[in-house]
Amino acid sequence: MSDRDGGREWTHPADREEPVGEPVVRADPSVTGERAREAVGFDPDDPESVQLAAETVRAFSENTVGAEDNVYMLRGAAASAALVRGVGSYKRAAERAGGDVSVSFIRKWARVHDLPQAIRRHVARGDIAPTAAKHIARVSGDARFALAWATLDGDLTVREVRRIASEINDGTPPAEALADHGVTLGQLSVRLPTELYVELRRRASLENVPPDDVLTDALTAYFED
Repeated sequence: MSDRDGGREWTHPADREEPVGEPVVRADPSVTGERAREAVGFDPDDPESVQLAAETVRAFSENTVGAEDNVYMLRGAAASAALVRGVGSYKRAAERAGGDVSVSFIRKWARVHDLPQAIRRHVARGDIAPTAAKHIARVSGDARFALAWATLDGDLTVREVRRIASEINDGTPPAEALADHGVTLGQLSVRLPTELYVELRRRASLENVPPDDVLTDALTAYFED
């Protein structure tokens, strides 16, 4: 992303930075509350943990818990990723899990586990549906962030997220693909304290610029610090 003059860009790690299987988000009480105590980690280098991952993946695929539970689905995604890492391939992971577990199923959920933490936190909070996260994970680089934040700000449906992800993978720039679905990338509605709002408007008027420019300059300086 760059500022309005195109002179400043930030790099965004678009993949998971934490160890595979580690319950960084699921074990954070600020995100999952009391359920953080239930967080289960999976170690792809520990045979017993890999077996637990295999059992978790199979139960996850059969939906034995029987609920659309975001935290539960993130655990299934973690188990999928750890199982793949532990056995060496998607095919072996599917075979190890057994039942009706498919390569496609494991690949999709392992990719969700690979999403950066900033996106996974919204999945755990329930802001982004796990089924939408599967499609966000299909795209790469900054497009992941663009699609994730547009899902939040544009109130996109899972079907729309799926369609936009396909368009991006077919070569359509994220901003263009989102615009075709009525979402302006970078447009955000914010609520400010009255004092800040009045001062923002005052300074923008004195500088003969829109409030967006003042906010952009302020955020650029904040993120650079």
